[in-house]
Amino acid sequence: MPNFRAGKIPPKTLEETVFPFLGAQDPDVIHGPGVGRDAAVIRVGRQVVVATTDPITGAVQHIGAYALHICANDVATFGIEPRWFLATILLPENADLKILEEIMVSMHQAAQSLNVAIVGGHTEGTPGLSRPIVIGFMLGSTKEGGYVTSSNARPGDALILTKGVGIEGTAILATEREKELAELLGQQTLQDGQSFRHKLSVVPEALTAVSKGGVTAMHDPTEGGIATGLHEMADASGVGFVVRREAFVLHETTRKICSVLGINPLNLIASGAMLIATKTDKAEETLQVLEKKGIAASIVGQLVEDASIRNIIESDGSEVPLTQPVEDALWDALSKPIGKK
Repeated sequence: MPNFRAGKIPPKTLEETVFPFLGAQDPDVIHGPGVGRDAAVIRVGRQVVVATTDPITGAVQHIGAYALHICANDVATFGIEPRWFLATILLPENADLKILEEIMVSMHQAAQSLNVAIVGGHTEGTPGLSRPIVIGFMLGSTKEGGYVTSSNARPGDALILTKGVGIEGTAILATEREKELAELLGQQTLQDGQSFRHKLSVVPEALTAVSKGGVTAMHDPTEGGIATGLHEMADASGVGFVVRREAFVLHETTRKICSVLGINPLNLIASGAMLIATKTDKAEETLQVLEKKGIAASIVGQLVEDASIRNIIESDGSEVPLTQPVEDALWDALSKPIGKK
């Protein structure tokens, strides 16, 4: 058996080792587990519940807020508001009580910003941990059929990306590696990067885009960055894609941090951006309504019928495959000596 790398389990392993073992079949499970699926949809009477869970393992500071926003984003990809949150907080043995308080304060503030109620969870000191881990569980509800999924994108749809690439990764690296990076990039760059944590929520853009009509699918690119997010949406919908490198917004702070650490920004954890597939004739209208809400977005490419085509058009005009990374660039960047590639 192969050893796992840090981060997400590869899609093939999920299909072979996880998805065959999902317990009882239930007719009220409308949208269950699958590659590129952000959450489950479960029928409860005349309503449906959208449910998701995610851990935060790469950050320490502001981990409570990260956990809440990342789970809220998954629910928002269905075009509905996140409402109820539960959290399991695992702390190293003998951890200072102040750590738990900091986690809860940041989680509370994030929940208030989205009008989400924290309704339960579990907290413990866990043997073998060197840093806190928070596992979140978010719920939202809507009427049956009142949502979109990542599985309904169609060939010919335009692909929109909000905000830019590597947002969460920029915030984490600017915080966790602040001392070393500040010596090379300056404190102002690092402060700017740390502020990216305030861009993590995609709830506003998800609800705004859906309200305009024309959206066929949405996906929240997280681990593996925009590159993995594109592959996951394509896998979920059975389509391919062609995107243009120059169409992706790459913030100067992200570019500088990735350059110093020798990592590809398209492979860096990307929470804070939303991939939106929309009918071509609605793409410009969607951009306009997002812009009116103060949300930057750009058309980065198009979905194609041939699912084997997963290409990026480079700056020189050449079209080459966009490879799905084996692991998120964050893990290498957190441990790599500065200046070594």
